[in-house]
Amino acid sequence: MKKMNLVQQGARLLLPACCLAVLSTTANDSIPNTRKKNLDYVDPTIGNVGALLEPTRPTVQLPNQVIRFTPDRKDRLDDQISCFPLTVVSHRLGEVFAVKPALGELTASNWTARLAYDHDLEVNRPYYYSTYLLDKDITVEFAPGKKAGYYRFTFPQGVAKSLLFSVYNDGASSYQFGPGNVLTGMETWNDDVKIYCYGVFSEAGKTNVDGHNASITFPDAVKTVEFKYAISFVSAAQAKKNFEAEVPKNTFAAARANGEKAWANVMDQIQVEGGTEAQRRAFFTALYRTNERMVNIMEDGQYYSGYDKQVHTDTRPFYVDDWSWDTYLAAHPLRMILKPSQEEDMLQSYVRMYQQSGWMPTFPVLFGDHACMNGFHSSIVLLDAYRKGLHNFDINTAYEGMRKNSTDATLLPWRNGPKTVLDDFYHEHGYFPALAPGEKETVAAVDPFEKRQAVAVTLGASYDDWAVSQLAGDLGKKDDQQKFAKASQNYKNLWEADKQFFMPKDEKGKFLDIDPTFDGGMGGRDYYDENNGWTYMWQVQHDIPGLIDLMGGKDKFEARLDRLFREGLGRAKYAFNAKFPDATGLTGQHSMGNEPSFHIPYLYNYTAPWKTQQRVRFLLDTWFKDNIFGIPGDEDGGGMSAFVVFSSMGFYPITPGIPAYTVGSPVFSKVSIALENGKHFTVLAHGASVVNKYIQRATLNGKPLNKPFFTHADLVSGGTLELFMGPKPNKQWGVN
Repeated sequence: MKKMNLVQQGARLLLPACCLAVLSTTANDSIPNTRKKNLDYVDPTIGNVGALLEPTRPTVQLPNQVIRFTPDRKDRLDDQISCFPLTVVSHRLGEVFAVKPALGELTASNWTARLAYDHDLEVNRPYYYSTYLLDKDITVEFAPGKKAGYYRFTFPQGVAKSLLFSVYNDGASSYQFGPGNVLTGMETWNDDVKIYCYGVFSEAGKTNVDGHNASITFPDAVKTVEFKYAISFVSAAQAKKNFEAEVPKNTFAAARANGEKAWANVMDQIQVEGGTEAQRRAFFTALYRTNERMVNIMEDGQYYSGYDKQVHTDTRPFYVDDWSWDTYLAAHPLRMILKPSQEEDMLQSYVRMYQQSGWMPTFPVLFGDHACMNGFHSSIVLLDAYRKGLHNFDINTAYEGMRKNSTDATLLPWRNGPKTVLDDFYHEHGYFPALAPGEKETVAAVDPFEKRQAVAVTLGASYDDWAVSQLAGDLGKKDDQQKFAKASQNYKNLWEADKQFFMPKDEKGKFLDIDPTFDGGMGGRDYYDENNGWTYMWQVQHDIPGLIDLMGGKDKFEARLDRLFREGLGRAKYAFNAKFPDATGLTGQHSMGNEPSFHIPYLYNYTAPWKTQQRVRFLLDTWFKDNIFGIPGDEDGGGMSAFVVFSSMGFYPITPGIPAYTVGSPVFSKVSIALENGKHFTVLAHGASVVNKYIQRATLNGKPLNKPFFTHADLVSGGTLELFMGPKPNKQWGVN
């Protein structure tokens, strides 16, 4: 009987890679408080059960490196593992090369069997993984390198033992065994990306290859087998070079120690005092997760580019795997503080992608730009970085790509390429046209599931065009500055004053009479995207004063914010979530579990800052607990975790593209950030506690601060923000 692929099981489609591995709760709790280091607070169980959609994954890797490991299982509730990957190729998009241990004579059932384990005997750390397989008496261990991985299997003696290798994808794939206990493999991913593997076993065994599958069986007396390997996106020969460059220098123990040191350096960049144990666990786990992506795929001075399907040489790292719809809000701004030189390399990678493909990417992954979500928010990231003094990337070529996306690319959700008739309409009329409920789609290019998302597209394009306008001004391109400044105001074309919502219009300019809370099909995608009109009411980060004016002034703006957090769903929660599964973490109509809501609680800083302090603390405490349910929505590889990092420290980048931060309510009494320039930025929150969350007064570098904002220049110059906290709000601080 032909052996079945290891991933032909129910869990296969339920395992998109997502997030980062962290210390187990058991391991953390066993460390006395007086001995805990920052890395000890990282907890893998946080968020391992998704609210409705994807959970976090306990992925083991070095910071921003290619080798990413996570057991193949559904979520934390699953007590069986299907197999183990050699690497996760791309965030939420798949793994390559599968391995699993087996005992006794091999049969077809070995290839399909799932492996029972005990959660309490599993160890998940950023740099090390171990699990005990209950029914097999086998211990599996893993430690990551940059392009290499280190497995160790400990078997019971007196029985034949095997390692089974398979693939995750259906394309052309193969394994071969060679002299010296060598295994080589090639797996095709996403139709045309070839990924190569070169590995060596510590013991000799009997080998077999059968189609996409391979096995090696070791003598009964063997107890421990190590399998060390490297991968390459360039060639089989390069996989061997990657192995020779990295693996001989490291034993399993050395790889683990190197990984621990690398993660300790990342965690120690921010030092905190005060806060509860739970808040520290949530904070450092979130900081850990923000260092998963992007990943550096440079191999010995060369890299494979999915943007022109060629191998290139370069003197700088080349990074892939970023979803800018998720990460422009907080993940990129956080890296601009902590790792600005790395961020510059990532943005230069964006420039290279534009040069190779002809379009500035928005969701760059290994195979190219993944057509996903809507908008060109990479434009916002590029502007934000440039204005924060990150200039070590080709800003002129970046601007060229930003401008081309705004003028020539389609705005259609989940579509890449040239503009369509709908885009021509947008550029002429200043809004994306919508279809009436039940009206049949007339444009073939529209995705049948994602629909037009007419309001979301218009609002997102307005922000993106603002970014183009602002950078044009900074670069002295005055005509472009004026052209795109006008387009940045297009959001106003969809404001219906009577209903106080951004509402869809048809091609004749007539507002559609819909319920912005619930209409628009699955996820509201006819008009909005994953969220309803209550969320998209606030998607004008680039012109908050303009939004305040639309709503009739600050008092009405504040009242509308109050209503957002108090408004009922108007139906049973199950009915709402069945239609809006992404809109999780609900407080009223505010969805903490989806990225468009992140900045909303900070909007109170334009009217009543004490309400920002109240709301942010409530949202952190309610939705980001240090347990398996502790992430309220899809974490998206650090996108959501960056909100936790910023908010816990007490400030947030409310408008990426404007080099400033707005003040919240820190959960720690002291936060000290070691900056790349050798300076430190410090937040001192005197008396901060669970109860003392309200700012009574503030100073910046010893001078009174009477507004809830400070600049990026204040931060990178090594400033000190002092907040004096109390249990009741000072409703006058920061108001004017």
